[in-house]
Amino acid sequence: MVHVRIRTVLAAVAAASLLLTACGDTDDTATDTTTDADADEPADDEPADDEPDADADAADADEPAADGEPIRVGIITSTSGFLGAYGNAYLDGLEAGLDHATDGSGAVDGRPIEFEIVDDGGEPDQAISAGVDLVGQGITILAGSVSSGVAVQMAPFAEENQVLFISGPAATDAVTGINDYTFRSGRQSYQDVAAAASLVEDIDGSTVVAFVQDSEFGAANIGALEAVLGEQGATIEPVEVPISATEFTPFVQQVSDIDPDLVFVAWAGDTAPAMWESMGQQGVFENFPVTTGLGDIATWPLYGSAGPDIQFLSHYYSTAPDNEINDSMVEAVGADQTDLFTPDGFVAAQMIVRALTEAGPDDVDGMIAALEGWEFEGPKGTTTIRAGDHALIQPMFTASMLNIDDDPTNIEVETLETLDPEATAPPEAG
Repeated sequence: MVHVRIRTVLAAVAAASLLLTACGDTDDTATDTTTDADADEPADDEPADDEPDADADAADADEPAADGEPIRVGIITSTSGFLGAYGNAYLDGLEAGLDHATDGSGAVDGRPIEFEIVDDGGEPDQAISAGVDLVGQGITILAGSVSSGVAVQMAPFAEENQVLFISGPAATDAVTGINDYTFRSGRQSYQDVAAAASLVEDIDGSTVVAFVQDSEFGAANIGALEAVLGEQGATIEPVEVPISATEFTPFVQQVSDIDPDLVFVAWAGDTAPAMWESMGQQGVFENFPVTTGLGDIATWPLYGSAGPDIQFLSHYYSTAPDNEINDSMVEAVGADQTDLFTPDGFVAAQMIVRALTEAGPDDVDGMIAALEGWEFEGPKGTTTIRAGDHALIQPMFTASMLNIDDDPTNIEVETLETLDPEATAPPEAG
C-alpha cells in the first residue's frame, strides 16, 4: 500500500504579478484550500487500532519506515474543463506508478512522496500561477501538463526557476529539446503521425487533409504531417477549427471541397462527439479514407457505424501492450478505468522515483542526469529517455475496431501492429 498523502489545491486565477516575469515572487497571504486523502475511516472489516494485523506487520517489517521528511512534488494538470478526463486518467496512472516504482511504500529512502495536485483547467495562466506558488514553497519537481498550450509555458518557467519539469499527455513537439529542465512522460505529435504513416500507401503525390483544432496541439500535428508525410511527397491541406466551436458543418464541408486522398483527424477534448457526428452526417467516412488517433474509451461509440472501417493510430489502450508492468497497472487502476493517458501518469511516477532515488529533491542537476539516457520498462514496453533532447522513445500501435456498441466496454479493439520505438522516433531536436 502506498503511504502517500495526496492533497488537492484549487488553482487561483492567475494575476499579472504572478506571470513568468515575476516567477520568483510568492504570495504568503494566499488561502491554502486543501483536503487530505489519508483521513478515511476504517471499514468495519478492517482491524481496529488496538487489534494488530499480523500480515500487515510482517509486510511493514520488510519495508524501510517511511517516517522521514516528506518530499513534495507539484502536479499541475487538468481535472476540470474540456481536458479534465485526460488529467484524471493521468492521475490514476500516477498513483499506480508510484506504488509500483516504490514497491508499495510510496517513499524514497524513507521519505514519503506527497503529490500537491493543482487543477489548471487547461489554462496556461492558471498553470503558471500554480507553478509560482509551488516553487515558492520550495518544490523542485513539477509534472502533469495535459494541454500543449500549458506545456509550452511551463517549460521556460521550469528553466527560469531551475526546477525539474516532466510534461504529461501534452503532445506538442515543441516541448522536446526545449531546455535541459524539461522532460515528458507521454508521446508527441511526431510519433502519432509516424504511426499513421505506417497505415498509408502511395503517399507521394497524395493530398492529405489535416482536420485539427486551431490550437498548439493542432499546429503541432500540422507540423508533424509536413515533417513525415510532406517529406514523402504528400500535400498537406489544413482545416483548422476554432477550439471553441460547437457547430462543425462548415468545416467538414471544407473536407469535401478539397477532395483529399486521406483525412487525418487530430482532436482533443469533450467536443469530439459532435465533431464525429458531423463527419458521419456529411458522408466523410463513406467518401474518404480517415485515420485518427484512437481516443479515450468514452469516445469509442462515437465513431458510429464507420468505426470498423477506420484504421487507428494509437498511443495506448489497455490490451495493446503485452507485458507484466502493463498488467500490473491495469490491475491497480481497473480494466474499465485504465484509459488513453493512464500510462503517462504511471511513467511520470517512474521518472520521479528514478530522479529522487539517484539524486534527491535538492539536486536538480543530479535528477536531470539521472533521467537522461535512462532505458526502462514502462506500461507500453521498453522506453528510453533520449539524452540529447529528452524525447520519450516508446512503442506505438495501430488498431482497428471489430464492432461498435453504445457501451464502450462492449467494443473490441484489435491491434494491427506494435511499432518498434525507433520506427516512430522523432528526429533529434536542436
